[in-house]
Amino acid sequence: MIKQCPRILFLIPYFGRWPFWMPFFLESCRHNADIDWLLFSDCPVPNNVPDNVRIESITFADYCALVSRRLNIKFAPQQAYKLCDIKPALGHIHADRLTGYDFWAFGDLDLIYGNLRRYFTAERLAGFDLFSTHERRVAGHLCLMRNTARKREVFMQMKDWEARFTDQEHHALDEGAFSRIFLWRKNFPKPLFELVGKFNPWRRRSDFTEAYSTPGGVIKWHDGTDRFPHQWFWKKGRLTNDRDGDREFPYFHFVCWKRNQWSSLPPPSAEHVEALAAETSWVVDAEGFHRGEL
Repeated sequence: MIKQCPRILFLIPYFGRWPFWMPFFLESCRHNADIDWLLFSDCPVPNNVPDNVRIESITFADYCALVSRRLNIKFAPQQAYKLCDIKPALGHIHADRLTGYDFWAFGDLDLIYGNLRRYFTAERLAGFDLFSTHERRVAGHLCLMRNTARKREVFMQMKDWEARFTDQEHHALDEGAFSRIFLWRKNFPKPLFELVGKFNPWRRRSDFTEAYSTPGGVIKWHDGTDRFPHQWFWKKGRLTNDRDGDREFPYFHFVCWKRNQWSSLPPPSAEHVEALAAETSWVVDAEGFHRGEL
């Protein structure tokens, strides 16, 4: 029997301006009190940061210089979005911050967490070294890897990683080239895809399970349809929706609403957002975050 939950640290560099939903993101972190987050940013430290979230203030230039030293490359992107390409290398870059942790993770801020431990149980974490919440690619918005030198350095298996890290183009390496290390012939029919995976040693120690966390994208809902939830309900760390009854989800990645419906909405005031995020429950839908029937 596994007596202690493996320790997990999320590593997230973010530069520019915090998104308006940052208080909701932080509140969902607070309710996962036995998981830690370490953010590197030039944004002002928000109000009421949870104890399990550390935000280290650093300029973008200084962070890029740190990456350059740790990877022995010249990392000098003009746009902070280029940081997405180096997500698989964050465990190596920040290995000095991982002492005492069993797993490290990379991810994004455009999501809210439910009960992560209910999904990433100790028993499940014991069985694999990498966990992606998509079936046929590494999920750039949430991926866990075991804190070993082998997993911290697996990104070096990407072809021409030094050149692709140091140019100015965004290659989506976190979900593209990095995925291909673990997943061969990802467009094969499922039985053949699974068979091919048995011959890949990286795949055998990896868990690629669809968590249905990003509705509205190219992946069908769990019933095979395009009938996605219209509302998501967060209540004291528990995440459900209007489509699936009491079924809980580990997190909700609202990238589709962010890119589409939300882009045309006026931004809410910081005071309103902070007040609402501090409540015990809220609703997320195509019109943003608000109070609602839960």
